[in-house]
Amino acid sequence: MAKLQAAPRVLKDGFYIEVCSLGSKNGIKISTINKEEMLKAKKLYEQNKYVIILGEHRNGKWLSEKILPEDVHDHGRKKK
Repeated sequence: MAKLQAAPRVLKDGFYIEVCSLGSKNGIKISTINKEEMLKAKKLYEQNKYVIILGEHRNGKWLSEKILPEDVHDHGRKKK
C-alpha cells in the first residue's frame, strides 16, 4: 500500500508572529485577527523569547515582509 502524501498547511487570514526559544532555529507561528493583537502578543513573548513579525497573510499570500528583532543575527543567535 502506498503512503498518502501530506497536504501543505493552509494558513488562515490574519497577522502572524513567529516565536523562537533562545538559540533555536525553529519556532511556532501565532496567528491574530488584527495588528493590535499581534503587537500585544509580541510584547508578551519578547521578554524571554525571540519574536519575528511575519506580517499580514491574506488569500494565501504575504502582504508584508518579515521584521526581525535587532539583536538576532543568525537563526536566533545574538550578535557579538
